[in-house]
Amino acid sequence: MAALTQDISKIVSARIKREPELALGLLDDALSLFLNGEPDVARLVLRDVVNGTIGFSELATMTSCTVEQLDQMLSANGDPKMGELTKNLAVLRRELRVEIQVQSVACA
Repeated sequence: MAALTQDISKIVSARIKREPELALGLLDDALSLFLNGEPDVARLVLRDVVNGTIGFSELATMTSCTVEQLDQMLSANGDPKMGELTKNLAVLRRELRVEIQVQSVACA
């Protein structure tokens, strides 16, 4: 099972490199997942965004974390502190040149 997940992550990362706009959609999905109570999936989606854009080494340098810390934070079992997550998102936002906006909608 791990090989399948790893292969999918590599495929997503390669596609992000070919189609940078995919990173924006995945970042949006990750944030929606976090805000709607699915942090495990959100961290994995963020992991794909990082791998497909700036990479773990660059993100580690920009956030003063180690690659190992980031690897743990953005794993399914990761438990990043809010400050760490905010730093990661700020770097991604800056690197992707996007503004993050949130919109709440009424449930049916």
